[in-house]
Amino acid sequence: QVQLVESGGGLVQAGGSLRLSCAASGRTFSNYRMGWFRQAPGKERDEVAAISRSGDSTYYADSAKGRFAISRDNAKNTVYLQMNSLKPEDTAVYYCAADSTVVAGTWDYWGQGTQVTVSS
Repeated sequence: QVQLVESGGGLVQAGGSLRLSCAASGRTFSNYRMGWFRQAPGKERDEVAAISRSGDSTYYADSAKGRFAISRDNAKNTVYLQMNSLKPEDTAVYYCAADSTVVAGTWDYWGQGTQVTVSS
């Protein structure tokens, strides 16, 4: 079992930057693919970025490409999302998720989320 706690959200002006962190419990963090999702009010939860267990492969949604960067530090049991050139449409609750990779296409664990608000 993995427990996830996000931090780093807040209020930022358009064009600014934030770095989100997700701290994971447990001794098997490196066995999980990690991802970031976001959910705006009245919208469904969408995947923003993901990173492989070793950190050698990443995925980004089209809306995040060129602006966001996901990374992980397995020694610290932490995954990060660096967000640059933020836009008002990036406003959402951002969630960290973990995938055991045992069952394809599933995310097994979720954090409680951290609010990101981008003003225009």
